[in-house]
Amino acid sequence: MTWISIGALAIGCYFFKAVGVFAGRHIRLSGVGGHALSNLTPAALSGLIMVQTFDGGGTLAIGAVTAGVAAGGIAACARLPFPVVLICASAVTAVLRVL
Repeated sequence: MTWISIGALAIGCYFFKAVGVFAGRHIRLSGVGGHALSNLTPAALSGLIMVQTFDGGGTLAIGAVTAGVAAGGIAACARLPFPVVLICASAVTAVLRVL
């Protein structure tokens, strides 16, 4: 990727952000549109977590990171505090990497 394309992407991002700020004052979404957009962020974040967890350079990779994410998911489902979830996931990952 060249510096010109990086600069063009950066300018495009700031343009869309500015348009969103100015248009947000005049345009309101319907209830369905607002609900869909509020669900878009967790869905995108979940997709990124899945890609980072299971992508092994074009192949399915199951290992220490996968077990750490699973342990963190179980801790989150048990409604443990967020720092405890992070410590649990990182501890499981670290122990499995050492083995």
